[in-house]
Amino acid sequence: MFIKSVVPTSYSGMYKVEPSEGAVFYIRNEYLFSLCVDELSIEEELSDALCNELLDAGLAGAVELKAVEYLARAEQSRFGLSRKLFEKGYSKKYSDMALDYLEKRGYLSDERFARAWLNTRRINHYEGRSRLLAELMSRGISKEVSLVAINAFFEENDEEEICRKALEKLTKRGKSGEKLIAAMIQAGFPYKDFKDML
Repeated sequence: MFIKSVVPTSYSGMYKVEPSEGAVFYIRNEYLFSLCVDELSIEEELSDALCNELLDAGLAGAVELKAVEYLARAEQSRFGLSRKLFEKGYSKKYSDMALDYLEKRGYLSDERFARAWLNTRRINHYEGRSRLLAELMSRGISKEVSLVAINAFFEENDEEEICRKALEKLTKRGKSGEKLIAAMIQAGFPYKDFKDML
């Protein structure tokens, strides 16, 4: 195989590669190990090792483009995005390469995802710290990142007011007595935070 052309794209640092046989693919220097894009020889037979390296870079580039498509729709966690890519049939090896690059560039951020998720969640749910922590961790967010996001969330939102709204919502649903207390604790509020409201 030889390369017919290598052309920069409008997507920063990404190159369109047209091989002598097979489909066009996209690569970036970050996915190459033994050379950089500028060193690719046009119209010169490539070694098997170099062909394999270019194909690996092309597969990582394909995963990156799919991941960016998801990120354009909404913030994603690395865990959630990895799962979506796996479900689409992308290899973990190439997903890891692409997601490492996207994290390094700041396009993918678990902390940003956690903050966005918390702000969306508060629209229909009234939950305390322990429930929010469990929900974030179930989405693959580390405990440390989750706690930072939760602390920032409660700096911007009145924790006592959220607790009061949760209590009102559960009361309207017919909860009372021990069942109300159990439901509040399940929603993530320590008993001491709402006992006076009862």
